[in-house]
Amino acid sequence: MIVSWEWLGQYVALEMPLEDLTTRLTMSGLNLEGTDTVDSDTAIDLEVTSNRPDCLGHLGVAREVSVLYDLPLKSPDPQPPCITPRVSETASVEITCPELCPRYTARLIRGVTVGPSPDWLVRRLATLGIASINNIVDITNYVLMETGQPLHAFDFDKLADGRIVVREATAGEQLEAINHTTYKLTPGMCVIADAEKPVALGGVMGGVDTEITSTTTNVLIETAEFAPLSIRNTARSLSLFSDSSFRFERGIDPHGLDITSRRCCELILELAGGELLDGMIWAGQPAPDKPTTVPIRFAQVPRILGIDVPPADVIAILEQLGLSQITDSDDTTATFAVPGWRRDLSREIDLIEEVARIWGYDRIPEDNRVPLTLSQPTHRDIVCGTLRDLLCAAGFHEAMTLSFITPELFGLFRPEPDRSPLSVEHSSRRQENLLRQSLVPSLLQSRRENERHGTFGVDLFEIANVYLEAHPGAEGSEPTRVTAVTGRSFGELKGICEAMVTHLAPHARLSAEPLELPGFVDGRGARLLLNGTPCGWLGELTREATDPVDLRDAVTIVELDLATVEAAVETTRRFEELPRFPAIERDLNFVLDEHVSWDDLESIVRDNAGPLLDSVSFGGQYRGQQIPADKKSYVVTIGYRSDERTLTNEEIEEAQARVVASCETGLGASLR
Repeated sequence: MIVSWEWLGQYVALEMPLEDLTTRLTMSGLNLEGTDTVDSDTAIDLEVTSNRPDCLGHLGVAREVSVLYDLPLKSPDPQPPCITPRVSETASVEITCPELCPRYTARLIRGVTVGPSPDWLVRRLATLGIASINNIVDITNYVLMETGQPLHAFDFDKLADGRIVVREATAGEQLEAINHTTYKLTPGMCVIADAEKPVALGGVMGGVDTEITSTTTNVLIETAEFAPLSIRNTARSLSLFSDSSFRFERGIDPHGLDITSRRCCELILELAGGELLDGMIWAGQPAPDKPTTVPIRFAQVPRILGIDVPPADVIAILEQLGLSQITDSDDTTATFAVPGWRRDLSREIDLIEEVARIWGYDRIPEDNRVPLTLSQPTHRDIVCGTLRDLLCAAGFHEAMTLSFITPELFGLFRPEPDRSPLSVEHSSRRQENLLRQSLVPSLLQSRRENERHGTFGVDLFEIANVYLEAHPGAEGSEPTRVTAVTGRSFGELKGICEAMVTHLAPHARLSAEPLELPGFVDGRGARLLLNGTPCGWLGELTREATDPVDLRDAVTIVELDLATVEAAVETTRRFEELPRFPAIERDLNFVLDEHVSWDDLESIVRDNAGPLLDSVSFGGQYRGQQIPADKKSYVVTIGYRSDERTLTNEEIEEAQARVVASCETGLGASLR
């Protein structure tokens, strides 16, 4: 926001040096970007945060100055003279999309003379970098930069039937804006139309068909409130940005519509002549009649700030900022009504922050002790921290990648191909405009960047959100995934996953079942299940998935759903005495049908080995000679142990016999 020193002095006495003023404004939250001399004036460039749209006008900045220096604020009180008939007898306004435009006002001035603006008006706009057009347009720009409320002037005679219809754009509609560029409109955009066609893009820019020209004699003045998200989406979709859209995106004060309209009409009558018709058309919802009320406990001020601010000073600061006390305060509390231009004040802590910045952050001693309570890590924080430690210990490096990817990257790996991609329309994301459904493509690109810089074989992981569109039977969501890419084998990566589960949930069981997924090498992909619940996928990627990013080596990936892992984590551990008696291991070599998986075999063994079972592990796999072509051989190593004694050979043989019999019956297995 660029502020004119000369202009600012119209509302508050600027008796202080410029450097002192800019320092005080910076310390109170309006950071100085720089100053510049424009003719005999000084342009002050202030950074206004998005929560302070009230400071996007000279009056708002002047209010801040008046509070900081305890000076009176001189705000305009426009009372333009009116004539009959009433404006409602000549013009009409209709809103058909209240969700896009909740309020719209119109006033009508007849018999204006369009011409050059006076020097003082041209000079003030020039300080802000705004070129003079004509007196009517210049006045709308002036009032915008004075109040922070956008407004627009239409050539009333060019509005078909003298009507204003605020509606949603229809597919295929077009509008030539005052910048002489034609824009294709889409549903969801708010347009200002007459009885026949769009004449402006609501909250963004006016149309060329009804712009003010030298032949204009009758002017309709618009002030309105538009839905911030709608304006934001429209401006970014069309890459059409204006001072108006910038302010509407941040929200305006609905109580300011009337006074802004009167201020504009007052200046038009003064500088362009004409006659203002009586009254104002107000369409849509009335301005809220019940202000937001916020209580403040005076004891909270020293508790949070670490300094004592007298209650009388707290009340004085808040009242100077425009808040009004609605209850008689006692020694402990007071309640304030918040003005419409300060929508950011909704909680007690907001009021305390206002007191702090006006009282002066520099007046808070650096060595003051503020009572603090250390926050405790959440369950997810603990789980994520442990996962990071485990993966880093396994030789992985953590990566942080963008949520946006290109369509080419998006297609490399799609674990849920039935979900359509979500895209964003933004001027800075014309190429990378898809929200990722998996972290794998981003990590593949990061792996390639490492290779390009001479770091080969880097193993990466990331813990971040993905974005899934709703589809029949499932809602849209933003699940957090734990994803790793590596050049290691399928078995090694599965072992790392098992180690993580063992550490986080010792009694949980991670299993795998075959999964044919595009992007996985045939027979080298698996769905991972945690206690029988699907929790992710693991597999070796095909060259078709890695060649587009020009990776040198084969890549194996795993992607886990963090919420599923988190639900299985055992936060309270039970420790057991170390075994005093040795374990005894036996190997069994089974011949099985090809469709029988290791998981099937392991489950049968665990279910039937009995109470002496200590461990079950994979001993090897074989296909070839001495084995039928449609068969395979698994070696399973079974460990037995007792906590009370050393086992006898007869006990072990009995358990082995049960395992063999169960595998023969349940899986059709036979011993080699």
